[in-house]
Amino acid sequence: MKNHSDIWDIVEEKSPAYFDLSDTVWDNPETNYEEYKASDAHAQMLMDEGFRVERGIAGLPTAVMGEAGEDGPVIAILGEFDALPGLSQIAGLAEPQEIERGGHGHGCGHNLLGSGSLLAASALKDYLAENGIKGRVRYYGCPAEEGGSAKGFMVREGLFDDVDIAFCWHPAPFAGVNDPVSLACNEVSFHFTGRAAHAASAPHLGRSALDAVELMNVGVNYMREHMPSSARIHYAVTDTGGIAPNVVQAKATVRYLIRALSLPEMQTLLERVRKIAQGAALMTETSVRDEIISGDANLIGNSTLEQLMQIQLERLGAPVFDEHDRKTAREFQDTLSKEDISDAFRRFGVEPKDGLALCEEVYKPYNGDNSLVGSTDVGSVSWVVPTVQMRGATCAIGTPLHSWQMVAQGKLPAAHKGMAHAAKIMSSTAAELFRNPEHITAAKADHKKRLGGTVFINPIPDDVQPALPMQKA
Repeated sequence: MKNHSDIWDIVEEKSPAYFDLSDTVWDNPETNYEEYKASDAHAQMLMDEGFRVERGIAGLPTAVMGEAGEDGPVIAILGEFDALPGLSQIAGLAEPQEIERGGHGHGCGHNLLGSGSLLAASALKDYLAENGIKGRVRYYGCPAEEGGSAKGFMVREGLFDDVDIAFCWHPAPFAGVNDPVSLACNEVSFHFTGRAAHAASAPHLGRSALDAVELMNVGVNYMREHMPSSARIHYAVTDTGGIAPNVVQAKATVRYLIRALSLPEMQTLLERVRKIAQGAALMTETSVRDEIISGDANLIGNSTLEQLMQIQLERLGAPVFDEHDRKTAREFQDTLSKEDISDAFRRFGVEPKDGLALCEEVYKPYNGDNSLVGSTDVGSVSWVVPTVQMRGATCAIGTPLHSWQMVAQGKLPAAHKGMAHAAKIMSSTAAELFRNPEHITAAKADHKKRLGGTVFINPIPDDVQPALPMQKA
């Protein structure tokens, strides 16, 4: 098992450069499909490390892929680097204060996610070369996870067809194997078209598209009583048709995010929402068309890979934090509610401990509360490739994702330590697969059994194009 410790040494040696990469991405927060600086930084690091680099893969300008090695199995490590809008925040400050008014911020830790994944891929590349092991390491720099579903477009273009195993991770308050549970989803805009008229002198001649939007929302709200309790539906009116109340609105758009535990369940729910939209159009004598913007499949787990990753986690243990890390984390915990903190323990199945500010042990797999989960485009990858993910401890316990607190902690030493820890686990688990290919065979058999013959239907139809900046309204 000494060889696996060797790869941890490689990660340690390389880590400072990747902390700088993470900080560079943090300093330049860019949202869906606009991550040009982050993509350039990742591409440059790949070239510096000797990877064969491709830009603009799957027709996505900010997507980047690097490959190293020859022959043998192909193991992919997935990275992300997109930020969230409206979360600008000064680094390290335990109170909300924007750097730029209305600016962006890394509220989901993707600056760490992409850099940590690339660190793992780079260490794995060097490990294979030093030990004369055949195989290819492939890093995917994926844009637009936050609602853009870039990995789904990559899957649709066949970019994972020759991949044997895929790895990913995500920043979190605790470290451990990620429970493979997420919601399949589609993001869909419903565009209503009516007829404009003077709202006072000729209201009978108008047909209000905004009325149709409101009726649709009422209908969907009544549907909530008659759908699975695990499903989620959210909406936002993106176009009210104007700001003049004395004009009957001739157009209006509402965007829906429809989620369910499985792809078939989500697709059934989507058809029900479409019927409600058609009913709203019928009631208002308007017309409606829907436009799929993005979509993610639910995660497909893999016991073989999860057990191998758990072995590595138990060997390495939790990240090692010092008293300064814990003191800073407690300052951020002081900005959180008791519910935030208790919810974090519950989600990961960790026994609550008063005063615990940072992760001290690896949490047990399959032990968390998965009653409230979100969506990820890693799910679409997991339908076509055996996939495993971990959570890396990078922030104070209780820190909500998509919050200013998460942004503020993204450059702290604790975040860097958690990132390097995740890179060690992913790289050493992947090394085990390269050293013992029978595990790859077992993982593929597990994957096939879980699918049970279910045909993958990508939630992004063939005619849907990514919402690149020039295509946005």
